[in-house]
Amino acid sequence: MAVVAGAFLASGLVLAPAAGAAPAAKAEPDTAALAGALTKQAVAWGECSFPSVAPATEAELKKVKGLACATVQVPRDWHNPQDGNTIGVRVSKTGTAYPGTGRQGIALVNPGGPGGEGLPWGAAMAMRSPVLASQYDFVGFDPRGVGQSTPLTCSYTVPDSTDQNVISRAKVEGCLKNPLTKFITTEQTAYDMDFIRVLLGEKKTSYIGYSYGTWLGTWYATTFPSKAHRFLLDSSTDASRPTLEKTWDLQPRSRDRQFQEALLPYVARNDAKYKAGTDPLEIRRNWEKAGGTREFAGMLYAAWFIIPAMYDTTQYPSAASMVAALAKGPAPTGTDAEKLEQVVAKALATPGLTDANKAFLNKAKGNALEAIAKKDSVERKASYQGGAEVETWDAAFEAIRCQDGQWNQNLHYWTYWQADLTVNAPFIAPIMALSGAPLCAFWPTTNAKPAPDAKTFPKLLIAQTELDAATPYEGALATANGLPGAKMISVDNEGSHGIFPYNTDCVDDPIVAYFQTGHTPKKKFTGCQGLPLPGEDKTVEVGGNLGHDGKIKIKMITPQVRKANEIVRELLEGTATPEADEKGLPANA
Repeated sequence: MAVVAGAFLASGLVLAPAAGAAPAAKAEPDTAALAGALTKQAVAWGECSFPSVAPATEAELKKVKGLACATVQVPRDWHNPQDGNTIGVRVSKTGTAYPGTGRQGIALVNPGGPGGEGLPWGAAMAMRSPVLASQYDFVGFDPRGVGQSTPLTCSYTVPDSTDQNVISRAKVEGCLKNPLTKFITTEQTAYDMDFIRVLLGEKKTSYIGYSYGTWLGTWYATTFPSKAHRFLLDSSTDASRPTLEKTWDLQPRSRDRQFQEALLPYVARNDAKYKAGTDPLEIRRNWEKAGGTREFAGMLYAAWFIIPAMYDTTQYPSAASMVAALAKGPAPTGTDAEKLEQVVAKALATPGLTDANKAFLNKAKGNALEAIAKKDSVERKASYQGGAEVETWDAAFEAIRCQDGQWNQNLHYWTYWQADLTVNAPFIAPIMALSGAPLCAFWPTTNAKPAPDAKTFPKLLIAQTELDAATPYEGALATANGLPGAKMISVDNEGSHGIFPYNTDCVDDPIVAYFQTGHTPKKKFTGCQGLPLPGEDKTVEVGGNLGHDGKIKIKMITPQVRKANEIVRELLEGTATPEADEKGLPANA
């Protein structure tokens, strides 16, 4: 989706330089001037409500000093603010910073997504980092299109087709008919962030962004460099690119990598607990013999039990218990729901699981049962020969990632892309195949992330784990090399996504020092060791190696991943099953 640059005020009108003169620097947008009368709006601060978090967590967040929430009005289109259209952005603020010279100002927080609800995150960061909270008042907000801000929902008429690409095209066409859609972009949100700064009466803003929040933070720092104070990009997208396509291109492969390089070796090292074998490749073979992710039940196990544990490796015991329950058999029987109940019951019986692990498994089971019910409902609707059905969906995630820059729109490209995943990332490929080409392949846009100016771009920090399965290390490394003056903290042998505060001196001290003093580490790369996984007393070397320069040398397709992929191909060809051997069946019989 395109954001049309309607008003020259937003981009800064620059006269053509005289012949032979150096080009003039692009003027920085003035959101106070652009917003006009909105700058003088009376902001009604009051009690906060965080329905997206558990009640017990909400109660703790509400104890944070000075916590208050308000909905502020912003121009719907920052490129044409004079059209009179506005939308609401819900904001939370804290009052934890000590008054006086020690106060550094405000720090906005974004948890990722795109489309993650960030309203609770001001209070959450104050709790997570009390040292920084003594110098910063943290600010959370639901980005436009999300949560308690003006939401983006789209409707479309479901086509009479089972072709997922036909359905995706209909979804995009329906969403583009919503007049709000084209304004739900990272660029517009970056302007909202700066206007929050204006309304709070601050000269500058600091920022902590996780995951997609790193993309948002980079966009803000590029557009408003003189207003950027301290910026941390934690678990970074590939912000060296003009679109988010490369970040999502890497993601399926990095999930396969963490599954084979870290999770399965963890199961093997702890065979006394999981009793699935001591060879990661044999565990993988048995997992694949049980169906892997090629069956719907296996997709549920991966989507709700395994991949979420990759985001937070303290939950490795939960994922390991599910892998072991499948790998060591016997195979579950019955409907998808009945199979799920059997596997989760075996996983819950694993000795040594903590209450948190059990809660994780039970929550995942609930999510998986909902997915089964939805699948059954869709199948029933498909058999119903009634009139055309209209579906409505929350569209902020797709609108943002698709409208921030043009993705490849050649469907042949996406066919080959899927075929490559089937060979090189077979753990996740069947799940990706369900949706066909991504929605962004059908979504036209003229928008693109601006390139940073080396003369004005603020120095910032990047924190990244080696085996991050959501925003892979390769993307963060490209960001560190592509952003002027950026410094990177690499965490070896760690896969969690979103790490600060990590609670080790090596990771946290330079980040805290940067927010306190503005000084970044002397070296471009700082290498830190990851923490031991649950139940282990030492960190085990997996994946690549930490170089003397602080960078981690890692490959997407490692020898172990290649061997695992060969196992999958053998099974698919029918050459590794006892039945095929006994009957002398040829491959693919």
